[in-house]
Amino acid sequence: MLNFNQLRTFHYAAKHLSFTDAANRLFVTQPAVTAQIKALEEGCNLKLFRKKGRQVHLTEEGKTLFDYTQKIFRYEKEIENVIDDMKELKRGVLRIGSTKTYARYFMPSLLTSFHKDYPHIKIHLHEGSSLDMTNSLLEFKNDVAVIAKAEENQDISFIPFSQEELVIVVPPDHPLTAKKRISPQDLAKEPLIMKERGSGTRKRVNMLFEQHQCTPNTLMETSNNEFIKQLIQRREGVSILVRACVAAEIKEGKLALLRLKGQQIYLDVSFAYLKNQPLSAPARAFEKTLKKLRSEDMRPQDIGALMLKILAQQR
Repeated sequence: MLNFNQLRTFHYAAKHLSFTDAANRLFVTQPAVTAQIKALEEGCNLKLFRKKGRQVHLTEEGKTLFDYTQKIFRYEKEIENVIDDMKELKRGVLRIGSTKTYARYFMPSLLTSFHKDYPHIKIHLHEGSSLDMTNSLLEFKNDVAVIAKAEENQDISFIPFSQEELVIVVPPDHPLTAKKRISPQDLAKEPLIMKERGSGTRKRVNMLFEQHQCTPNTLMETSNNEFIKQLIQRREGVSILVRACVAAEIKEGKLALLRLKGQQIYLDVSFAYLKNQPLSAPARAFEKTLKKLRSEDMRPQDIGALMLKILAQQR
C-alpha cells in the first residue's frame, strides 16, 4: 500500500528537483527526505531519481509518477478550500423540517432573512406533520425542524420557539357565531374536520376533548389546511386551526372564528434537533437566526410577532 507521506515528499522533490527545497517546504531535514524517497523507491521497486553531482533528475518512471502526484495534490488543495468554505459558510446544505402551516406562512420570510446572511447555503425545506418531521430527524433526513411536540422523544431536544393560538373556524353565517364563545360540548356536536394524526394541532384538540370528557363528531381527517378552509366555506363542517392560517379569510369575511368559554387553546411550536449529535455549521447558523427572533423575556411569540421582527431586521 502506498504511503501518502512518501508520495508527498516525492512530489515536492520532483516539483523542485531538489531534496533541499523539499525539506524546507515540508519543514523536515534533508536526510528525512532522502529516507522517504528511498523507502518509496524500495516499496515500488522502481528508481525515481538520478543524481548528477548536486543535481537530481527524474527518471521516466519518476516523471510518470509525478504526473499523478500533481493531480493528487491539486485535489488536496481543492479539498482544503472546500473545507474552509464549509467552515466559513461559503458553501453547504441546510435541511429543515417544518409543519405545513409554518412552511407556508412563516418559513418564506425566515428563510429569506437567513439567505440574506448566508447566501451560499443551499436550503432544502421539507414539510409534513410534526410527527413525520420528528421522525425525519431520527432518520437523519433533516438537520433541524420547526414543529410542535407531537410526542415525547428522549433523543430530541425541543426548544420552545413560538406559541400559536388555535381557534374554532366556522362559516360566517353559522348559528354558533351568535355566541362568540362556546363550550367543548357545543363543539363536539358539530361535524368536525380534524387535522391528520401526528400533527401538533390534532394532539392538542384531542387533549381538549379528553379533558372535558367529550367525543368529537369527526367528519374527516386531512393534512391540507386549504382543503379544510374550502370545506368550511361550503358549510361541510367546522375545524380548529392555527389562527395565522385563517387570518386572511377572517379579514375578508369568508370565515368566522369562535373561542371556547373560559379558556384559550395554544399550540407550542419548537426548534427541534437531535440530542448528543453535533449540529452542522449551517444548522448552527439557522439556530443563531432563530435566537435573534426570540423575545427578551424568552416567552414564545406567535407568527405575527415573529414576522414583524423579521421585517424590522431587514430594514
